[in-house]
Amino acid sequence: MSGGMDLVVLRELVGGVLNDFAGLWRHHDIGLECGRLGLPEPPPEGECSKRVRVARSLAALPDAGLPAVAERIVAGTMPLSSGPAARFAIEDVLWAGRGAPEIPKRVRREIARDLDRVLDVLTRKADRFMALLEGLWDVNDSQLGFFARDLTSLRGQIEQHVLRNPGDWTAEDLFEQLGAFDAGDGRFGRFLEGLVSADLIPDEPAQQDVADVISPRLREAGAELRETGSDGGYPIFSVVPVSAARHRQPKNLVFASQVKPDIRISDAISNDIEILQNADKVLVYDRPIGSDGLRWRDLQEWWKDTRQLSDDEEAKRSLYQRLTSALPGNSPPQRNLFDLYYKVHGTVVPDLPALLPEVWLHWDPKTVHERGAAALLGHRMDFLLLLPHGQRVVLEVDGSHHYASPDGTRPAPARYAALARADRELKLSGYEVFRFGATELKDPGSARGLLQAFFADLFRRFSVTP
Repeated sequence: MSGGMDLVVLRELVGGVLNDFAGLWRHHDIGLECGRLGLPEPPPEGECSKRVRVARSLAALPDAGLPAVAERIVAGTMPLSSGPAARFAIEDVLWAGRGAPEIPKRVRREIARDLDRVLDVLTRKADRFMALLEGLWDVNDSQLGFFARDLTSLRGQIEQHVLRNPGDWTAEDLFEQLGAFDAGDGRFGRFLEGLVSADLIPDEPAQQDVADVISPRLREAGAELRETGSDGGYPIFSVVPVSAARHRQPKNLVFASQVKPDIRISDAISNDIEILQNADKVLVYDRPIGSDGLRWRDLQEWWKDTRQLSDDEEAKRSLYQRLTSALPGNSPPQRNLFDLYYKVHGTVVPDLPALLPEVWLHWDPKTVHERGAAALLGHRMDFLLLLPHGQRVVLEVDGSHHYASPDGTRPAPARYAALARADRELKLSGYEVFRFGATELKDPGSARGLLQAFFADLFRRFSVTP
């Protein structure tokens, strides 16, 4: 996997772009522009120059907030004085911090050579092909004006040797000229994902053909192009480690219930279920979950539609109340984790994975006593996060009942063994499990800092960016 995010370099790059922005902004707009990017309030107008005001605003920004500011910068319009190189450099630092699968140079060359036989498919829609390249590589390196035609620029050479005269350049030549062999793993992975996207190839069989060309070489590097979602009926492919769990799309997401639901399979062929009793005490999310995972905005939209609410604020408030009501009343630490997840992330919550409480993993009509040794353990998870690319994270809050006798006076090895066994089974099924001791989360004040650091590290590891 690629290395971690270099915050020192990122701050320097962001500072360079902001310095260029400061030269374009008016003094009385700087506070508004800094706020739009998520920067702290700058010094008052008249106290110092525009560039110094912006530089001091950046200096006051904690490291934890730097990646989000950098994301907003590259997502917007960059100053012409910064050039595309600045955007690409910031992207490379951000992507390096998300743990992209490592793809060695030899594997990249072999992928390029294999792609030569489908280069005509990739370039069939020339405008789409050039749009993909422009989004990831500095192809517009001409020194001439915008309307002038410079055939010595990389764009001009690609149009000449790849689009107008197929066969002049091989796919390996193209990769060489783009700098793809020396690019960061994150950029190269996104390039491959773009080559099999419906934006470039609006034909599903052709998408799959190109993916089949790339995947065998990627597997040599411990990665693969995996179908992780769909967009408009077309598959979305992502470069992921082979070791990442292969999960099917969630079919029945049953959550926010403290009582065992009375479930009946209404269509065994389609695996459709219905809740027969206490349907108001359990939630069942029944919409497709795409490559972005299940975000709060998705959950809120589902809630708004199914409850026939017309107001977004009412949907947000009532959904939060409904989820909170499912938390066990005898576990303040569990409540603190839930509340602080949403309080810590504030305005970026809509784009983050929804923290789902009390999620049913197993369901058996028979009790453990009736089932005996074959009983499934760990029926319900404290919290579940459905992350991008099918990744699933379980959060558990362990009180004394997990390892002590019912009266809490002595150790209970059998209880702990059952917990460890259920943990192993979850992990072997592809879930990432993270446990908190209840004492860690008892005090909301100290728990806030702990959880803020934990979720920042978790999201970096799993490439979650609001």
